[in-house]
Amino acid sequence: MACFVVMLPLLLALVKAQVPHWGPCTEPATQPAFNLKQFMGRWFEIAKLPARFEKGRCIESNFTLKVDGTAQVVSSEILKGELRKIGGTVIAEEPKNPAKLGIIFSHVLPYATYWILSTDYVNSALVYSCIDVLRLFHVDFAWILSRTRSLPASAITQAREVFTSNNIDVSHMVLSSQQGCDKDMDINPKAIKPKATTMFL
Repeated sequence: MACFVVMLPLLLALVKAQVPHWGPCTEPATQPAFNLKQFMGRWFEIAKLPARFEKGRCIESNFTLKVDGTAQVVSSEILKGELRKIGGTVIAEEPKNPAKLGIIFSHVLPYATYWILSTDYVNSALVYSCIDVLRLFHVDFAWILSRTRSLPASAITQAREVFTSNNIDVSHMVLSSQQGCDKDMDINPKAIKPKATTMFL
């Protein structure tokens, strides 16, 4: 209990400016027979539920499988003309359901949920995360990812329908900016020192 009291201000800071929902986190269906190895590689953020820890554009994540079965992730964004990068670790939290991943960018906070709801590994992926506060209310995070910097509008619509069918409110979902990114990636990157309120980009 004492540990939770210490962590609560950090959690509240993380969910600040998000849209809370009453009750505990939902339990969406995840990708059947998920294969972590096939999921590795570069993913671009196409759309998301707004998150205060994502403020830039050209957001992407690159996953690399490690020999111990975990994965390394390096996420990046361009913010105020500066390329910012941060590294983290991904683990399979439930061996019987490998699509329920955990991700961490800070040694202060515990692993955050990073659930793969759907992916074909070669085109797109739908990711869900949630912060539950005392089972009184929760805050949803959702991302539509792509192997390229764009997806057809029909694919984005279908992705939103998957979230909605799993009782995840994506009415506030916004498109991410992936324009002019490749030429801007030549900027010298600045490593971000993980803070207590940092989950991932």
